[in-house]
Formats: sequence, structure tokens, C-alpha cells
Amino acid sequence: MSKLRFKALEFVSQRKRSEVVLPSQKISEYFGENVFNNEQMRSTMSSDNYKRLRRTIDAGEKVDRDLADAVASAMRTWSMSKGATHYTHWFQPLTGATAEKHDSFFDLTSDGEAIENFKGSALVQQEPDASSFPSGGIRNTFEARGYSAWDPSSPAFLIDNAGIKTLCIPTIFVAYTGEALDYKTPLLKSIKLLNDAAVPVCQYFDKDVNKVNTTLGIEQEYFLVDRALYEARPDLVISGRTLFGHSPAKGQQLEDHYFGSIPTRVHAFMLDFERSALRLGIPLRTRHNEVAPHQFECAPTFEDANLAVDHNQLLMDIMDHVAERHGFKVLLHEKPFKGVNGSGKHNNWAMSTNTGVNLLGPGKKPKENLQFLTFFINTIAAVNKYADLLRASIASASNDHRLGANEAPPAIMSVFIGQQLTAVLDEFERTSKIPIEKGDNMYLKLGIDRIPEVLLDNTDRNRTSPFAFTGNKFEFRAVGSSANTSSPMTALNTMVADQLIEFRHKVDNLIEEGTKKEVAIIQVLRDLVAQSKAVRFEGNGYSEEWAQEAEKRGLSNIKSTPRALDVYDREEVKALYTRHGIFTEVELAARHEILLEEYMKKIQIEARTMGDLAVNHVIPTAIAYQNKLIQNVRGLKELGLEDEYTRSTVEAIKTMSRHISSIQQNVNDMVEARKVANKVEDARDRAIMYNENIFSFFDKIRYSVDKLELMVDDEDWPLVKYRELLFLH
Repeated sequence: MSKLRFKALEFVSQRKRSEVVLPSQKISEYFGENVFNNEQMRSTMSSDNYKRLRRTIDAGEKVDRDLADAVASAMRTWSMSKGATHYTHWFQPLTGATAEKHDSFFDLTSDGEAIENFKGSALVQQEPDASSFPSGGIRNTFEARGYSAWDPSSPAFLIDNAGIKTLCIPTIFVAYTGEALDYKTPLLKSIKLLNDAAVPVCQYFDKDVNKVNTTLGIEQEYFLVDRALYEARPDLVISGRTLFGHSPAKGQQLEDHYFGSIPTRVHAFMLDFERSALRLGIPLRTRHNEVAPHQFECAPTFEDANLAVDHNQLLMDIMDHVAERHGFKVLLHEKPFKGVNGSGKHNNWAMSTNTGVNLLGPGKKPKENLQFLTFFINTIAAVNKYADLLRASIASASNDHRLGANEAPPAIMSVFIGQQLTAVLDEFERTSKIPIEKGDNMYLKLGIDRIPEVLLDNTDRNRTSPFAFTGNKFEFRAVGSSANTSSPMTALNTMVADQLIEFRHKVDNLIEEGTKKEVAIIQVLRDLVAQSKAVRFEGNGYSEEWAQEAEKRGLSNIKSTPRALDVYDREEVKALYTRHGIFTEVELAARHEILLEEYMKKIQIEARTMGDLAVNHVIPTAIAYQNKLIQNVRGLKELGLEDEYTRSTVEAIKTMSRHISSIQQNVNDMVEARKVANKVEDARDRAIMYNENIFSFFDKIRYSVDKLELMVDDEDWPLVKYRELLFLH
């Protein structure tokens, strides 16, 4: 292993730096060129078929066989003109990754003639094997049939992998018996639900509103490490994070990496993957260094939520492929390195109408202000009511490492709205007046004449808040960097829709009793402001004082995934999802089971990897070095040189023995605990045992290994060190 480490370091030192090659075209000239978008639909289909397809996309009209054949023919013509030979249904099973099975356009006629063909039936529906994807007990291994079905609202696109082009068709994925086995199906249902709930509320203020879109902008954080160094770290390869590694003398404490100059090689990688993403219609606009060494972020402009999720899943795949070309490995684990910031996926969520109004924008007139307050307050009320569901929606073994650390929000779900809007809600609750007065813009006076005045936003930014209002949207910051965002967005859409439905019923009842509409709206909103105060918090979410205060308020602080997932067994959560048709009880129970199994398996993989590295690499290295020290001490004593160095070396030998013994004992105990846990049949009990009885050994083993790293000769240490992983590029 030590030889592998130094070979990797040598390879990195000799690697040629990538040059930043500027694109020859403006972004507007190639954006979306690999997407079967509106322009391609119009140019490859008849006017009648194009209009019918647009009605399917915009209004949800059914696709008949003739239209499916026409669309399939147009997609084949377009994709083959760009070099595609195969197509695939691209779906998002409950593994968290994307899945695809490629089929050729090649076909044979009845008389054996070779042709290229793509029928509407193949576009609309395929039959991938469902038995090997997570199903939570819905499907047995011998019950293999499952269906993928075309989602017309997300455009088909071309993937170019090593020059091989494939037409990808976004689809849902369901079992033979109809249950959803993917992330997209419930997300689409929740988007429709929120539209159906929000439109009647909008019509209190504007009768022209007939559609409400859920919009989403997903910021993506990630680490880059040299691929040679990555491949010399078995724990990174197997588990996605470093299980051992002592913090280097310099980490992120100087804060000099954040927004710093982007390294040339990294810049070349960024330009390359951005061009690929932009060609696929992913509207990336931002790139920058993040806080930790070798941590970066990219962010798109907001889009329709379904498309934004598809694009984010696609983006993670693109980044990985492009990184390989540049000799990098992208790390999307939430906490790949101990002691420095982890990575999240900040979800900027809002609602907009077909009339062009952002429902979370305060507006300029009292009527618009009341509409804003309606959606703003109902969203806060929904989070207050279903905070534990929101916590469960972002729970995973990898995100547990990040939540509550010094760069991520805590496991306590709270809402930050800023001082100005806090004052607005307090005044509103007290007086029933609509206290937002737009007036002249507020500016920050800097006292420097040559610097333009800085326009102030209506809220500050609170990085410790998991759910923060940022001026005209809510930013859900607690989502993990490797997660499929569908899960938290499905939960958020559903709980807000449920709250809006309840709000409308109360308002309508008051109106029927003779209360004026505006008075009825204000009356119900005032009650919601009072009822949801507990979830609002403006201070430091990292402080122990907040944990104590949150407990007094009745807010949960669930720090482990198995406990967080218990919410799926609560009757109110089952009722929420089932009454709105997002999940059946069977589907919800299956997802609970899948998430528990996923947690257990990830901890199991990490435990096995940790045991292997500790026993087969670290301990032999430490013993070998210890023997060198013993020989050294014996030689010194034979020469009669028993001085302070000799005595300190003897103490070092004893200390190493204690660490070696501790590692061996803890690994043995961890293995025995794993054997006991593996005999437990109930998924929840087994996951909790892995969390409490097995994961608890990780820090003990790591402590001794990291101490040995500081003691063993650098030339003998087998694992690539943090200073090399984080600072060599």
C-alpha cells in the first residue's frame, strides 16, 4: 500500500496540467443543442402533431397511439442525424442513481431486410427488469416484470459518452402491480397536487391564474481529488469517504480557498463539464471555490421542479464522466473528509403562476402583499406541522455526518425569515394590518463616494438554518450533496399543498358565514402566524442554546437516520400521503424499508472496509515501524546510550502498542456486533443496531489509526494523507 501511495504521488507530480480552452461559440449558440426541445419538436413534426404534443406537455392531455408514433419518428430522425444508434428509457430507481437499458434503432423486416425503426409503443413504454432494483418487499426476486413509461414534460436528450451517442427518454418506473419504484412518479404527483391546491387560493387575488408551477434551483457542492490519489485510497473507492486520516496542519482555517482563484486544471474541468451540461439544456450560471480545500460549487438558474431534478441527476453523471477525462474524481459524499466542510445541495424552492407572478415575491401593492403573505405564511405553517417529515426526507447515512457540523444546518428543522419579515408577521398578528410597504428601495450607505449604493435585500442570509427565506424563495439547505432531490421536494410540495387546502376550506367557510373575503383571509393567516411561531428561529443554529430552546418549543432534534425514518410509520404522515394519492400505504412502507436497508448496508460496507484497512494495512505497518524502533533502542542500549531520546522512544513504542491493541480489540468487537445485528430480521431494529452498536466503534478505531499516522515514518504510511488529497492538483 505504501508503494501504491508513492506511485500515485509520483503520477500526480508528473501529470500534465490541463489548459483552459475557451469555447469558440457563445453559450446562446449551443445551449440545448442536444435536447429534443420545443424548436426540434416544431421542426421535425407536423403542425397538428406539434400542437397536440404541446397540449400533452402543458395541459396533461393523454398521448394516443398516432401521436406516440409521430413523436417517436421525429425523435429517431433528430437523434440519428446527430449520430445516435441507440435509445434508452432513462429513469430514477430507488437506488438514488439513474438507470438505463440501451436498445438499438436497428430492426429487421418480415423478409429479413435491415432497417432503422422506433415505434411509438417503444417510446411510451418499456419493460426493464424490476426484480433487482430496491422494492421494499413489493416485488419478489422471481417477480421480475416492471414498466418504464415516458414523461413528456421532461424533454428527451442525447448523451455523448466517449463519442457514443444515445437518445435518452426520461420516464417513470413502476412495478407490474402499479406501485411506484422510482423518485419521479411521486414528485410528478406532488407537483400536480400543489398546482391543484394553489390555483384556487391564487384566484382569491387574480381570477386569471389557472396554473401554478413549482420552481427549483439546485446548487451543487462537490469535492475534486486527483484520480490517482483516489484510487490509492480503498476507503474512498468503496465507501465514497475517507474512514481514516489525520487533519493536516493547514485545512480550511485561513478561509483562503472560499471564492478564491480557481486552479487552472480545475477551471479546465469546469469549462468542459459546463459545456456538456449547457448542450443538454442544463442552465448552469455559477461556479466558484467553496470553503474547504478542493471543494467547489456550481449552480443553475431555476427551472420547473421536475426538470430541475432531472437536470441535477444528469449533471452529477456528467461531472463524473468529464472528471475522468481530466484525471479527477468527483466526490459527492456529504462528508468525504473529517475536519473540513461537507457538501450539500441547496434547494431554492418557489411557486409561480401562469401570469408570471412569483407567489413568494412580496410585490408592490397591498393586494399583492396579501397574496405573498398567504403563500409565505402557509409554507411556514406546513413546515411547522410536518417538520419531522422534512427531516426524514433528507435522512441518509452520509448526510448524518454533515448535519449539525460547522458548515451545515442542524438536524432541528426550523425556518429563518429575517428581522424585517419577523417584524412584519409580528405586526400582522397584532393589528391585522398588511404591514409591507414597498416604497423606496433601501440602500446600504458605505461612506465611499466612488462605490455605488448597495441595494439591501429584505432578509439577511442564515447559513445555519435548514429552511431559510432568501427574499423571494425558500432555500432548503439541509439536502445532502449526493441525494436525489425528488424525495425532499415531494415532501415539501405535499405538505404545502395540504396546508393550502386546509387554509382554503377555512377561508371559504368564513366567507359562507358572511365574512368579507379579505377579512377572512387575514383572520385565518393571523391564526397560522400564532400557531407556527415555534418553528421560526433567527439565531445561530449551531449553538447549544438553540438545541435547548428547540426542546422547550417541542421541536425534534433527531440526529440519526433510523430514528428520523420513524416518521413514515406515523398515522398523520400516512394519512397525508394517502389522502392526496402521493403514496399508498404499501408504497410508503416499502420506501421506509428501502431507506432502512440502504442505511444498514452503507454502514456495513464502511465497517468491513474499516476493518480490512485497519487490520491488513495499518496494523502491519505500525508493527513493522515499531520493530524498527525496537531495533534502534536495542542498538543504542548496546552502545550504552540510554538518554532522553531512548526513553521517549520506548514510550512511543508503548503508545503504539496501546493503539495497535485498541484497534485490534475494537475491530474484533465491531465484527461480533455486526454478526449479532445481521441475525435481526426487522429492518428498523437492524438499522438501529448498526447505528448504535456498530457505527459507535468507528470513532474509536479511527482515533487510534489517526494517532498512528502521526507516529509512523511518512515513507512507511500506506494511505494517501489528507495534505495530499486536499492540496495536490
